[in-house]
Amino acid sequence: MPSRTSSGFGRLLVAVYAVFAVSASARAGYQLATDFSSAPLAYLLSAVAALVYVLATVALTRSGERGRWVATAAITFELVGVLVVGAVSFAVPEAFPQPTVWSHFGEGYGYVPLVLPLVGLWWMRHTRRSEWSGSTTSA
Repeated sequence: MPSRTSSGFGRLLVAVYAVFAVSASARAGYQLATDFSSAPLAYLLSAVAALVYVLATVALTRSGERGRWVATAAITFELVGVLVVGAVSFAVPEAFPQPTVWSHFGEGYGYVPLVLPLVGLWWMRHTRRSEWSGSTTSA
């Protein structure tokens, strides 16, 4: 039987993504509503990060190939986002007068935003391997 992305260790992963979805959404919502003009790029990127975390959380709880594909795409986007935003926030600090979830590679969140997509992609690969090994057994 194939391994679901939300079973076993996946439950912890879903929980961490859910916490980030809620915290990033709350932070972005507050920033956009109260202080958008002071750092529009940073606050919009926080909103994008929040949407990615929500999408990844939901997709990780879904079974089937579509859920797996969406989760992998969201987590890959997250990794690219944290790497690009992290690098740009160091190279062009004036572009980020206020921090985002992904600025400085997630420094404000204990670098979890940098590590989380790596763990997420590893888990997607691990559970995919479980499917492969389960489908290659002969009767």
